[in-house]
Amino acid sequence: MQAGSSESFKRVRIEHEEPDETLHSTEHEGPSDTPAADTKRGKRDAAGWAKSRRGKAKDTKNKGRRRGTRDQDKDGEKEGEEQGPRAPRLPKKQSALLIGFCGTGCNGMQIQPDVRTIEGVLFDALVRAGAVSSDNADDPVKVNLGRAARTDAGVHAAGNLVSMKLITTIPGVEDWVARVNEELPPEIRVWGSVRVQNSFNARMSCDSRKYTYFFPSYLLIPPKPGSGFQRAYEQHAKSMQGVVPLDASAHPFWSALESHSSSSMDDLVRKRSWRISSDQVELIRKTAKKFEGTHNFHNFTVGREFGDRSNQRHMWKIEISDPAVYGDTEWISVLCHGQSFMLHQRKMMSALILSCRTGTPGQVIDELYGPRMVMVPKMPALGLLLEYPIFDSYNKKVTSINEKLEPSHPDYRPEIDFEQHRKSIDAFKQTFIYDNMRCIEDRDGVFDAWVRSIDTYGGDDLLYLNPKGIIPAAAVIKKGDKRDNPFKEKRKFDLTSFPDRQGTPTIEDDEETESKLNKSRLEDMEG
Repeated sequence: MQAGSSESFKRVRIEHEEPDETLHSTEHEGPSDTPAADTKRGKRDAAGWAKSRRGKAKDTKNKGRRRGTRDQDKDGEKEGEEQGPRAPRLPKKQSALLIGFCGTGCNGMQIQPDVRTIEGVLFDALVRAGAVSSDNADDPVKVNLGRAARTDAGVHAAGNLVSMKLITTIPGVEDWVARVNEELPPEIRVWGSVRVQNSFNARMSCDSRKYTYFFPSYLLIPPKPGSGFQRAYEQHAKSMQGVVPLDASAHPFWSALESHSSSSMDDLVRKRSWRISSDQVELIRKTAKKFEGTHNFHNFTVGREFGDRSNQRHMWKIEISDPAVYGDTEWISVLCHGQSFMLHQRKMMSALILSCRTGTPGQVIDELYGPRMVMVPKMPALGLLLEYPIFDSYNKKVTSINEKLEPSHPDYRPEIDFEQHRKSIDAFKQTFIYDNMRCIEDRDGVFDAWVRSIDTYGGDDLLYLNPKGIIPAAAVIKKGDKRDNPFKEKRKFDLTSFPDRQGTPTIEDDEETESKLNKSRLEDMEG
């Protein structure tokens, strides 16, 4: 109905809006600030009020959807029947939850129907604790659930952030964060809650993220002499002029007489006692510098073509730790600080390790930023850890506003700071992440199984690992062309838990088939 009409009209409040919650200035109940835009979309009249649907046919296009659809008949609220008293609505505040989790047993971070995810477990705990009302319990969208970084299935996080509208003053609950933790399993923790601005968006407000990747140093030992990869490497190297190919048989680890005929289990025992040299550490540090800066990472993800602008990502810093021995195995950690990360970008670590163990020049990393598409295997998910997201820009903004306010002022907003919870985070990392990761590797040899899957491959897909560090035509993947003997990844390397104590489950030895993802789905899976 248009403004100025002589007919009276009924102002309609949208049902799912909470009248008692603290709203952003643009969310007040009243005419829209942009009535022209809303009228154009047909959702509001010229005065900015929601249009009445009186006399119009029932809209059934969203029938069956979970969002905002509650079966009133089943709830005993049939039309015309008298309804009983409803629970009072409690005010909600836009809040940021600082969380940590061990991703084992969860199908990633983001909430999904019919599978266990970190957000799903967290949201259910918030409902049981009373931080999310029963009216909003059927759909996280109603409370504007968002995340700073999504993680793949099984991947761990020492720190992550989810934002939503929460009831932070719960009747009879003195410490609502502690109450939520009581409802959570011990491998998922809420470190704290921060009251944020109503316009806060967890993903868009995040400036950068830090990830750490852990791997045993024995992955830098050259391929086993006589393996399929070593034969393909040597044959290709012979076709290149002016190069000296890597002689794996001369390497100290493989030069022992018994090594050429040893079993994989014998090799693994020796690998765990192997210690890399300082020269190898410096080599991997020098090569890792190739990732710093802004580059086209299309070869380090899936479903993206070279010309896609979203491939441009900025890596602030890559740091390689000194090797450290835990149990019998020497480990190396790589800290990656980047603006944002693409799906399966742990392929970066694969390119780094495989180039260093084969003597391939660091130039190959520059080649991988170019237009030619190649197969870069994913590293095992077991070694990946999200350290925490960073909100420097948001913190600077609220600090500037807070200078004129007292902490008790309703507009005062604290900074987002994971370091306040460092002691609890470090204790959690040791128990639920580091110890778990090393226990699985000691028991199942996941990283050794991965590198052996590389060494047994004798096709052309990995020929960019060569003495010149140049991608040959034989290794280039062309869209729509069928390749002879393509490299196939194993699904078990995407797991971080293996229930069979005698070894990894047989079914997980199946080859992975990469599902096709559309652009919007890819964007939703990145962080």
